[in-house]
Amino acid sequence: MRALVTGANGFTGSHLVKALLNQGDSVIGFVRKSSNVDRLSNCSIDYAYGDITDRAALTQAMQGVDVVFHTAAYVELGLVNAAEMERVNVEGTRAVLEAAKAANVPKMIYCSTIGVFGDTQGKVINETFQRTQKEFSSAYDRTKYQAQQLVDQTKELSIISVMPSGIFGSDDPHFKPVLNAFLNGKLKVWAGGERVTGIVHVDDLAEAMILAVDRGKAGNYYIISAGDMTTREMFEVFSRETGISAPREAPKPLVRLVASILDPIGRLSGWQPPIDNERVHYVYDRCVRVDATKAREELGWNPRSPEATLKSLVNS
Repeated sequence: MRALVTGANGFTGSHLVKALLNQGDSVIGFVRKSSNVDRLSNCSIDYAYGDITDRAALTQAMQGVDVVFHTAAYVELGLVNAAEMERVNVEGTRAVLEAAKAANVPKMIYCSTIGVFGDTQGKVINETFQRTQKEFSSAYDRTKYQAQQLVDQTKELSIISVMPSGIFGSDDPHFKPVLNAFLNGKLKVWAGGERVTGIVHVDDLAEAMILAVDRGKAGNYYIISAGDMTTREMFEVFSRETGISAPREAPKPLVRLVASILDPIGRLSGWQPPIDNERVHYVYDRCVRVDATKAREELGWNPRSPEATLKSLVNS
């Protein structure tokens, strides 16, 4: 199989590239000329260069490929450049879809997110759930939803959408720095111990995307999550593995107060504070819970458990 991976140098993309190579596939990594490709330093792949909105470069790169994996995305919460996020996540996806049509790509796997379902208020949902949340919790929430709409409206292509929950791995740019602070004894206080997080190891996500090529049904969604844990339960796993005491729970009113002070300061100064109103909303007010039975049954996906995923982070 000859595959093109957008965002090949990213966290998810790089693990997917390695999984494809391990099974003998040939890979084209679509990246910008300025991209840091250190994650792919030992990978024997071809590169195609261009911005994710460059239709001509994308169309050229897709010539003769069997499948396109679209993993490129601007992933961040808090004080973000919303216009740039829309350009990458929405217009980038539009360009990828149009290029795939122009290149007559046989199949595409789109890396979406469970966030497109919106806040389920703690209700466990599957792929049949229809979003009820009218507003959007973040620019990321909005732009990934808009991108998913573009995918769903594209009937000329065979597209399968995989929808991961929280993605974890040894080089995770979001949670691993927090874990490193904990391991170094520097994380004494944390917020939102009852927050529920869906967990999937990045390598298990890569496996699911590859399984979807042959076993997934065109136009279908596949939720990719091994299960969920509260933040408190996650730190209990880390504590058992390391003997380091879990961080104390910060009082919710204090966290909200600090966020309300730091948020406008960050917006005025261009500084990304450690806590802001959007992150507080995700910690205390928003809860998306999912059931990945469909992926297990239709794709034959068999991920490691959430606890095994967290243990692997401690030992990596």
